[in-house]
Amino acid sequence: MERTFAIIKPDAVAAGHSGHIIAMIEEAGFRILAMRSQHLTRAVAEGFYAVHKGKGFFDELIEFMTEAPVILLSLERDNAVAQWREVMGATNPESAAPGTVRKLYGASIGRNASHGSDSVENAAIELNWFFRGSELG
Repeated sequence: MERTFAIIKPDAVAAGHSGHIIAMIEEAGFRILAMRSQHLTRAVAEGFYAVHKGKGFFDELIEFMTEAPVILLSLERDNAVAQWREVMGATNPESAAPGTVRKLYGASIGRNASHGSDSVENAAIELNWFFRGSELG
């Protein structure tokens, strides 16, 4: 079994889509190991997205991710990283496949409803950023 990290972003939470996205996660065969709502502080968001610091979209990303609560999830299943990225769809909702989270609930490349780890290694880092080991079972 593999683990990945997911965020239901502020736009999707504020629009009331969290339940639909969680249902999509479960229907795709994921086991939810941990889940919580959190309103990210600027310091937490800047630390999490530090890899993007200095890029043109960084400030806008931080403003967006701190504007309202998010849902943080630890997910598990075979090939979890790749499978969650498939369920999410392309970063740009306009390019995302029909039926994916981002196609259904994303408004733009910057407000795209969800985040997912891009590798097993990054999943471990991201999970540890938001969850203590005891929370992950």
